[in-house]
Amino acid sequence: MGKLSPADLDRYVFSRTGAPNDDLLVGAGYGEDAAAVATGEGTMVVSTDPISLAAERIGTLGVAIASNDVAACGGVPEWLVSTVLLPEPDVNLLDDITAQLDSEASRLGISIIGGHTETVAGLSRPLLSLTCMGPTDRYVPTSGAEPGDAVILTKGAGVEGTAVLATDFRADLDAAGVDAETVDRAAGFFDDISVLPESAVLAPVATAMHDPTEGGVLNGLVELACASEVRIEVDGDDVPVRPETRALCDAMGVDPMRILGSGALLAAVPEDEADDALDALDAEGIEATVVGTVESVDDDADANAEAGTDSPGPAPGVVYDGTHHADGVEDDMYDLWN
Repeated sequence: MGKLSPADLDRYVFSRTGAPNDDLLVGAGYGEDAAAVATGEGTMVVSTDPISLAAERIGTLGVAIASNDVAACGGVPEWLVSTVLLPEPDVNLLDDITAQLDSEASRLGISIIGGHTETVAGLSRPLLSLTCMGPTDRYVPTSGAEPGDAVILTKGAGVEGTAVLATDFRADLDAAGVDAETVDRAAGFFDDISVLPESAVLAPVATAMHDPTEGGVLNGLVELACASEVRIEVDGDDVPVRPETRALCDAMGVDPMRILGSGALLAAVPEDEADDALDALDAEGIEATVVGTVESVDDDADANAEAGTDSPGPAPGVVYDGTHHADGVEDDMYDLWN
């Protein structure tokens, strides 16, 4: 369960993309949230995402996660195609899922324009696959971060994971002694999963944006750094974690930085734009903070050359609390479903 390694994706996925097309502006790539296709009037952003966990709110999460990918690239999500696969022909389950899809899409102003629904033998839980599309005037990649940029994180670590813990694992939290009021507030984090508001604020100035999902904010930072071929240094004390997130993670033995991270948006912005960006987010009522700085991977190599050594600089990635991460980070929550 989880994402494949960058090397496996490069070898078996990104190198096998069918026929070339001159209208494809940005295609498949490590860490990229969505593709960009030139149209007669601009650029269309297209992304697809599956969701198989978080059974209690799978439809709500599915819409939010698919549309977040489009928004994280500067797009305005407008259309959604949904595939719903059920383990058995349970119309009550289908009713719950499609009601959630309809409600969340309506709330976000997205039209569900088609899809597919069927039962599949061998499934133990519902599986959704959602494709979202929307236009943009300025596509923002994951891979555009530049040395010197400030890295902004909105809301905090583990927003989605906290909501899922509060619903799918409520009995475990009750048994662990977490008070009901804290769990209820945590379940309300489902209302914070969409990043459409902060994407609209940051897209005009960001050099890169990314929607952290599996593996949490830490994995999202790694994907942004590696896609941009830079290093990002982060001190764990600088990453905001809501009290409810901390309480639920402590009870379940998981790390807020390594649990489902949707609801937060990572954005690299030029250093001289960071304060204005934070002010603009605050004016919209969106919590945000600078959690790191983008550095060139050549910096240490240059320093070593001046010192007369041949040691190369570190590989792209994230230095988090002194530890370098350059590979995908496994989500702590996966073991909870096993």
